[in-house]
Amino acid sequence: LIHLEMSAVNPVEVLPGAWSTRVEEIAAELADSILVGAGQFCTNPGLIVSVGEETTRGIREGLATRLGDRPAGTLLGAGVAENLRAAQMELRDAGASLVVEGPAGPGACSVPNTLLEVSAAAFVAAPERLATEAFGNCSLLVTCADEAEAAACLSQLRGNLTGTIYSSLDLDSVAYAVVEPVLRERVGRLLNDKVPTGVAVDPAMNHGGPYPSSGHPAFTAVGIPASLRRFGALQSYDNVPGERLPEELRPDNPLGIQRCVDGVWTTEKVSW
Repeated sequence: LIHLEMSAVNPVEVLPGAWSTRVEEIAAELADSILVGAGQFCTNPGLIVSVGEETTRGIREGLATRLGDRPAGTLLGAGVAENLRAAQMELRDAGASLVVEGPAGPGACSVPNTLLEVSAAAFVAAPERLATEAFGNCSLLVTCADEAEAAACLSQLRGNLTGTIYSSLDLDSVAYAVVEPVLRERVGRLLNDKVPTGVAVDPAMNHGGPYPSSGHPAFTAVGIPASLRRFGALQSYDNVPGERLPEELRPDNPLGIQRCVDGVWTTEKVSW
């Protein structure tokens, strides 16, 4: 038995309605999240999936400016830098092109801030290689014509710690309904409209991937309910509007079931 802090590519889906209404906010949040800790957070957004030509152009330009202008951070060691360069080479050999490479930092433990780009068709053709994690200050932009292409790309992913969808409740309802189910089953924590870096330490948080990586290793095969819980798929919803939650989790509790809220079991409605 081993306990490890694993990381992932933590896909971020940006839908057109969100981008058209919050251009600067989303670009700034993504850039900060990519570069925080020199990109060495386990929840770093290493894969950004854009929908639509305007969204893609905006993300490309917004991130290129922000990543290209900011200094490169210091990585944990020379080995991390070497592995990051190797991962970037793997992505480029698989078809990704360079969008921006910022200035080099001092010493052997620094790699320039980097944004790469690839089409949805290329990603679906080589998902194992293009889903390679580039641990550090690097992200891959996957460009999709519509939500169907985005869902096809997401369907190629293995398990991840987090998955994020930037969307507009009014403008992206159809697109959200297409991509959310695909992403939900591939991540432990599903976020709406916020970056995945930053984890609250509370009972509602699942800092693992999808089942079975969400199961606790201490659960036993003997006795009830403990023997049943180890087969449960732990799922966390972060900043997801009430109308997009499963019925069991909606604020008005339409099913009238017992729910644990702040450590207390209740059937009452909740508000946030």
